[in-house]
Amino acid sequence: MSIAHNAHLIGGFLALLCLIGAFRSGRRRWLVENLPTSKTTGVFVGLVELKGTAESEGPPLCSHLTNQACFHYKWWVEEKWACIKLEEGRIKRESGWQKVAGGERMIPFRLKDDCGDILVHPQGAKIEPVVMLDRICKGDDPLYYGKGPAQAVSHSKHQRRFYEIGIPLHQELYVMGKARERKDIIAPEIAEDTQSPMFLISAWTEDEVRKRYQGSLMKWVFGGTALLTGGLLVRDMQALQVMNESWPIYGVAVAGFLFAAVLTWVWMVYNALVDLRNRVRRAWAEVDVQLKRRHELIPRLVHAIKGYREQEQAAQTALAEMRSQLTATPPGVAGPDNHALRNTILAVAECYPELKADENFAALGENLGNTENRIALARVYFNEIATQYNTRLEIVPERFVGRLGGLRPQALMMADGFERPRAVDPGNANSLATVAS
Repeated sequence: MSIAHNAHLIGGFLALLCLIGAFRSGRRRWLVENLPTSKTTGVFVGLVELKGTAESEGPPLCSHLTNQACFHYKWWVEEKWACIKLEEGRIKRESGWQKVAGGERMIPFRLKDDCGDILVHPQGAKIEPVVMLDRICKGDDPLYYGKGPAQAVSHSKHQRRFYEIGIPLHQELYVMGKARERKDIIAPEIAEDTQSPMFLISAWTEDEVRKRYQGSLMKWVFGGTALLTGGLLVRDMQALQVMNESWPIYGVAVAGFLFAAVLTWVWMVYNALVDLRNRVRRAWAEVDVQLKRRHELIPRLVHAIKGYREQEQAAQTALAEMRSQLTATPPGVAGPDNHALRNTILAVAECYPELKADENFAALGENLGNTENRIALARVYFNEIATQYNTRLEIVPERFVGRLGGLRPQALMMADGFERPRAVDPGNANSLATVAS
């Protein structure tokens, strides 16, 4: 059979491929929308979304064409050619561009925001850079031979295009990737992970990235519908059928494809909501990890202070206050705020200057301060992702998919001094956990 006779089958197969493409674009679109932006100092192991500027980890690269300080650049040079051929007694003119040189380099960099920075290894990432140079010039331009090869291509028109893209120093970036622990120091870093659903380094904003995936999703759906309809039309034209006699076939085929697209959309939305719910649970677990770390640090700090002034009434008063705070804050439960705890420690340190010189006390105090900061960041992250999850469960049409899947809203983590309200345990949406006494 000819291709025309099988046009409906070919159109159906291509429409199926378009549906798969729409699914991939939809997954990435919802991933960008679901994942809250973290601060660099609040990054925990796992998939994260960050925004900041590209800063130097070491000496930056110098791009080949523009000599800009950058951390990634890719360049190439194309030369225009044109010729005349004689085919079957006819004169045929041909022309085009041929790549004559090019290269690419990248090095690790630090992504910096208003809280700190984090090391990023760009190898393996999908990089969406900025255009640093796009220029067409002729042989009398210094760039022509200065950055291009000395040899010309066959049938050259002596016209070259120089193109360079990259990530310059201080460029605003949107980064999504898998965070892991560094091997040299205790700190996270962003690097390629084959299990990660996305590793993106983009000079575009988050909203621009999301809209691009949304547009790609719609293009795949419309493209699949057009291919399926076109295949049926070609088949009918080959069979000399009248179009008005075949319109029911078109209607059923297109309706079937759109129904499959709707089912795919429901599947994507449900999976996105489940993924978001799991991220809420994980965010809660990160808060719990930091609370347990604080619970272990405070007794050690108390012991260091007690060794200096065990018999002094002032120290005993401070220790009693810290013990009472610790007693009211079991592991997994948020307790006093940063300022109250720090003020107590500083007051004891001022009364006994020799404590400041003790390395153990200083190290414990610094670790406790860092832990308090991480607890605060973990709480903020939890509330942001829980708010995102709750919003998705309220807006139309996601709320209907959430109801069908039995998904329920997540209570936010609230703290006011020493008290915390009761909140829904993320591990069990049907139970209530006492988070403060």
